[in-house]
Order: sequence, then C-alpha cells, then structure tokens
Amino acid sequence: MTESNRRDISWIFVLLAAYFTLQVGVRLATSHSLDLDEAEQVFRSQWLAAGYGPQPPFYNWLQYTVFQFAGVSLTALSVVKNLLLFSSYVLYGLTARLILRDKALVAITTLGLLTIPQMAFEMQRDLTHTVAVFFSASIFFYGFIRSLKQPSLASYLIAGIGIGFGLLAKYNFAILPAAALIAALADARLRPRIFDWRLMLTAAVAFVIILPHLFWLQDNLDFATARTLEKMTASGHASYLTQVAMGVSSLALAIISFAALTVAVFALVFGKGLRPALGSGSEWTRLLERMMFVFLAGILLLIVFGGAAGIKDRWLVPMLFILPLYFCLKMEAAGVETGKAFRRFMAIVAVIMIGVPAALYGSVAAARFTGHYERLNRPYATMLELLRKQAEPAAILAGDSLLAGNLRQDIPGVPVLSVDYPGFHPDLAGRRPLLLVWLLPKDGSEALPPDMAEWLQANLAVSAPEASVVDAPYFYRRGDDSYRFGYAWVNQPG
Repeated sequence: MTESNRRDISWIFVLLAAYFTLQVGVRLATSHSLDLDEAEQVFRSQWLAAGYGPQPPFYNWLQYTVFQFAGVSLTALSVVKNLLLFSSYVLYGLTARLILRDKALVAITTLGLLTIPQMAFEMQRDLTHTVAVFFSASIFFYGFIRSLKQPSLASYLIAGIGIGFGLLAKYNFAILPAAALIAALADARLRPRIFDWRLMLTAAVAFVIILPHLFWLQDNLDFATARTLEKMTASGHASYLTQVAMGVSSLALAIISFAALTVAVFALVFGKGLRPALGSGSEWTRLLERMMFVFLAGILLLIVFGGAAGIKDRWLVPMLFILPLYFCLKMEAAGVETGKAFRRFMAIVAVIMIGVPAALYGSVAAARFTGHYERLNRPYATMLELLRKQAEPAAILAGDSLLAGNLRQDIPGVPVLSVDYPGFHPDLAGRRPLLLVWLLPKDGSEALPPDMAEWLQANLAVSAPEASVVDAPYFYRRGDDSYRFGYAWVNQPG
C-alpha cells in the first residue's frame, strides 16, 4: 500500500483516538463509584497471582502493572480499558486493509464494530475480561490473516501472542484459533501456510505466555471452571432434550442479539445492494464462513455433549466480531458502489459516537429525575469518609468484592478483604482497628451478616461486634434519597 493510501485511512484511527479519549472523560465525569468488573480489578490488584478464580488473569495482570506505576484510581482503570479498545479497533482496521482494496469499505469495516451493542456499549459499561478477549482476538486475527496473505516470522509471532493473551483472557477463546486452523486446512491454497515450520513459533510463543497460569490451573481446575460451568449448565432439573432445546434457543437469541443491529445498519446503508452481495463471495468470505461455522459447531457440541443450557451473547465476541469485515468483503466481491453507502454509514456512526457516551452518562445521571439508582449511584466514597471521621481503619473487611474494590479505591494503603473471596490472606496481626462494612438491602436486617460473623470467628477468633448503620446521599440523588451501609468496628480505640 502506498504512503498516500496510508494517509487516506489514517483519519479513521485519529477519529477513534478522539472517541475513546471522550469515553475516558465521560467515565470520569459520570461517577467516582465502580461497577462490578471495575471493583474486581481494584480489589484483586492488592496481590499478584498466577490465577484468581473463574476468569484467567490477563486483565488482572495488566491492571496490576498499571496500578503499580500510576496508582490505584478510576483514571487508571478507564485509560487501560480504552487503550485496549482503541488498539483492538486499530488492529481490526489493519486486518481489513490487508484484504480489502476499497478504502471506504476499510473505514466501514473498522467503524462497523460500533454497530455491535456488546462491543460499543456493554464493554464501556462494565466488562473487563471480555475486553481482553476482544483485544486478544484482534491480535490473533491480524497475525492469522497476515500469515495467510504475507507470511513472515513476525506474522506467525503475532498470531502466537494473540493466542497466548486470548487463553489468558477467557478459556472459551480457544475455539477461535481452532476454528481458524480448521478453516484454513479446508482450503488447498491456504494449507501450506498451516504446514509451515513457523507455526511451531506460534505454538511456542502461546505456550510460554500461558505457562505460569497452566501451573496454577493444574492445581485449581475446579475453582477455575466451576462458576463458568454453573452458568452454562443452569437448566435446573430439566430433561436432556429440554436442556438441549434451552441451549440451542439461547444460542440463537445470543446470535440475534449480537448481530441484529449490525445487519440492520448494513441493510440501511447498502439498501438494495445488500441482498445480491450476500450471494457473492471470495476466498476470504469463504474462509470467514468456515471459521464461523466451526466456531458455532463447537458451541453446539458444548450444548449437546457438555450440558450447556445458557449461552450469553458476550461469549460470541471471539468469533462474531468479524461480522463487519465479512459483510464488507461480500460487498467488494459483488462490486457494490460504496460512495453513497459510506456517507450514510458515517451519519449512523456519528449518532452512535454521540449516543453511546450520552446513554452511559444519562443512565446514571437520570436518577435525579427518576429515582432509579444504578450501582454507580452508590456513595461508597462518602460513606468511607464519614466512617474515617470516627477512626482510621488499619484493615477493612467488606461484605462482597464490589464493596471491597470501591473501598480500596479511596484507601489504597490499607488491606481490604472480602467475605466472598477467600483467596486473599494478608496478615492482620496488630492491624486494629478493623472496619467491617456491608451493603444493607431495603427493609433488611441491620445486624452483622452471619457470614461476616463466621469469618471473624474462623480467622481471628473474634466474636461479633455491635453493628451500626450509616446513611450517605446517592450520587445524582432525587430529593433526600440516601443509601444505607452497615458497619462495625473491631477493637476501635477509645
């Protein structure tokens, strides 16, 4: 590609850089409180481990490293996520540039990711490990396509890095390289790229990257997989046929949820040109079709033989993120005129780029009018500030990881433990006073939760202390609305 062509599409990356910078600003302006995945990252960044539980540790390792240099903050959280997303879009665009000749279609492919709700909205709202999967899939896919079209040591190395990162991001990522391998083997022209000695480099790099986690996994397999298997196989006492029907229907709904908006946008943008284009093809569309077929077949095998009953749309990210590229390859194969389509598409992208940040902010800020509160409306920082006026805690025990992460954000020098995560065991000897904090459900008991009392007895041989309640005003509250927290002190001075 010539230098002028590179300049012609560089504006896409500038636009995306501005967009993700805006997303960082919107997140910081929305609320100081953390959502579930954000709080998990802050809580678990207190220690470095080869594994943390049901999710592999790639994102935890990355966030831990950034916190070591930049300190624990919402800014560090948001910057990491948006840098990963920006990098993923850039890699996706570079992949499109390898196999698409039409620069307008390269732009539509790259920005087409914004038409997928799970990626444009959900990844910004709270997800972390799924963001890591998207990032890893983008690395692998770029390395894979480049190895097929312009094979080199670097391309095979990139593919290996993508596989290693992906397996450290989510275990279901494994289906993507397997699908790519099978799809390439099915094409006689691509087969030599698979039977290439450099593929050993791909495997070796991936193996070295995941090796530390593999050592942990062999001793913690049940711990790592139990929760995911529980989610997938949650069919109650249903019969085998009912479970399979539930699994297949949930897969169909997940595909519709994932792809429907993208299909609608392409239908609107390309109009009558879409239907004939879907009948066209090239070696690249056929490769992607085989990949998607193998990926979906793998999920069906999990349903039929693995007992999976509930497939979630975000689990499809490692494969169906290629949809915009697939559609644009179809358009190019059909020779569809792209001038008008590009202008229509950019108008839709402008709406999305304004609408998504506005919706993310509005869903929290609208509480002052609706009285409907999200987790980001909860006043964790205000509550901690009130309690620190009573005494400065030397350690904190929280009722769950969401609360633990939010507390640690504002008192990073103090160990924060969570009742729902037994894997963190700091030495609490001499650390007094110990502050206990828990969320109080509406109309629920204000007494110390039984699991916290059991934890105190089992770990510190301390009997249940007297419980108290603190009220703190919601962020964006309506009237005098406030959120209630339960708390107690162990060995409070004075």
